[in-house]
Amino acid sequence: MKRFYLIGFLVLMAFDTLAQVSFKIAGEQALPLELSPAWIARVFGRPWIYGAFVGYVGAFFTWMTLLRRAPIGPAFAASHLEIISVLAVSVLVFGETIGWPQVAGGLLIVAGIACLAISETGDDAQASADATGHAGTGAAAHTAALAQLHDGQRG
Repeated sequence: MKRFYLIGFLVLMAFDTLAQVSFKIAGEQALPLELSPAWIARVFGRPWIYGAFVGYVGAFFTWMTLLRRAPIGPAFAASHLEIISVLAVSVLVFGETIGWPQVAGGLLIVAGIACLAISETGDDAQASADATGHAGTGAAAHTAALAQLHDGQRG
């Protein structure tokens, strides 16, 4: 299952990155921006706009596939890894520069996703332990402990 998530999120990140980079290139090639038939012809006359469509459609279907199995919290967070991949591609393709705030932000994104993934794994283990009847730190365990304490005080 971990391999499914890893491959799925890499594919999602690739499609999202393709869409963002394609829109950037298509937008640059369609300048100047104006609402006219000539501008629309310039936009749809460039192949990069179709790369953007492919990226968004691919990302949509990949996301729907991932949501069937992945827990929503970590999945939603991981779907934003594109921010980091677009940043990296913009340095390589467009020659943009990044500074320490962008690097720190990227590291915080990765750290946040890791925290959500770890907490989700811990919640799964807790739910499994609670389902098998082992006492844990979940709400059900606390409720059972309080009920036993209350019954002990009455007797």
